[in-house]
Amino acid sequence: MAYIRKLFGSLISRMLLLTIVSVVLAQSITSIFWVTQIADSEKNVVLTNAENLGNSAVSTISFFQKLPNTYRHLVLEQLRDLGGSRFFVSLNKQMVDINPINDSELKQQVLTDIKSIVYKKLGDHRTLLLEFSSPDDLHVINNNILLKDLPPSWGAYNLIIPSVSSPILVLQMELAQDEWLYLAAVLPPPYLLDDLPVISAQQFVSIIFTTLILLVLIYIAFHWQTKPLKNLASAVGEFSIDFTKPPLQEKGATEIVAATRAFNHMQQKLQSYIKDREVLFRSVSHDLKTPITRLRLRSELLDDEKQTSAFNVDLEDLEMLVKAALQTVKDTDIHENIADIDIQKLLLQIVGTQQDVVTLHINTHNNFRGKPHALKRSLSNLIDNAVKYGEKVDIYVKDSAQSLVIVIKDQGPGIAESALSSIFTPYVRLHDDQEGHGLGLGIARNIIQAHGGDIRIFNHPKGGLEVCVILPRTYR
Repeated sequence: MAYIRKLFGSLISRMLLLTIVSVVLAQSITSIFWVTQIADSEKNVVLTNAENLGNSAVSTISFFQKLPNTYRHLVLEQLRDLGGSRFFVSLNKQMVDINPINDSELKQQVLTDIKSIVYKKLGDHRTLLLEFSSPDDLHVINNNILLKDLPPSWGAYNLIIPSVSSPILVLQMELAQDEWLYLAAVLPPPYLLDDLPVISAQQFVSIIFTTLILLVLIYIAFHWQTKPLKNLASAVGEFSIDFTKPPLQEKGATEIVAATRAFNHMQQKLQSYIKDREVLFRSVSHDLKTPITRLRLRSELLDDEKQTSAFNVDLEDLEMLVKAALQTVKDTDIHENIADIDIQKLLLQIVGTQQDVVTLHINTHNNFRGKPHALKRSLSNLIDNAVKYGEKVDIYVKDSAQSLVIVIKDQGPGIAESALSSIFTPYVRLHDDQEGHGLGLGIARNIIQAHGGDIRIFNHPKGGLEVCVILPRTYR
């Protein structure tokens, strides 16, 4: 089921599937309708021909019944000398065994109609045998002679049509003891005595070829029409990590043009917002440095050393907050192009000389598309924290078609469950060391989220902290 969903996940594959179903259904319904109409029409023609043949058979039987026995064979010879008649006629001493063709509803109806005509006009006091046989397997005269073995002068050519193996109707009636009248004739076309299939082989081949031609044309048309949609989807995916992309060309169907125009408008607004935010942070940082410096100079003029020291501590904290805020903006908004990143090479660069405490477990050689320096900074913050507080570190890289997952597991004491929810909050520090401002994890998460991913941190049941970085392969 998952394979089927994946196979028919794209718009083109779904439209092709819908086309196949529509064409096959439409062709099948049309074929069934026309086959039914044609079959009914030809069935009526066959029954009409059978009725005419039955009346002719009655006339022939009546003619031979009225002839004296001594003249019957003379008449047969004259008929053969003149080229025969509609029927192949013979007088036999016994009934000839007939190898019948396959039974069908139409065959039985023809035999029933002819038999009813004969009995209605001649009475049912004589034995009458009716059957259809193939010309290649038709016995005449007796059970040892086949129709195809007779000389042409006997009129057998009237029953054999070279291009069509048409079924032959054989009528045998007992005129007297040891005297059987044998009549054989071909029904006029159409020769439809077998049950017709709902869809013939020719119609099935026609449906296949029609469907294939439509599929090729529809695939080309949809591929051409959905190309702008693919470009839009790709641009939306990469926009989350690259805000400097130029506007997309507005082309394609009306709906795609409208969606592209809306995306370009949104992109322009976000680019303007981000630019204004950077300018604001730089301005605030620059404007705050001057009064902080002025206050520091004025604090030095105070006579009370205790007050001077307190002022300097507050000013240092204020300056640290300003620098940290500016650093957060700079570290998060890294202006670089998207490129293919060799994850294994990137992690080896980050680990560097720490390979004695860091073990890599990588099962992929596929590149990841993103911002190399930004990802390096994010993963460096996470790995450095793991080495600093967790002693031994194991890094697992798991790759799939949907995402790239990097798990960083240390062997440290972990984090209190109550602190897990606030670990990414700026300026929150869980340790008393003097280094850092509590911004590293927040910056790391912002970079990962800018790539469309996420970071999850939890305490492993067997001890240690586990950091799970999930990066979707939207840009593969």
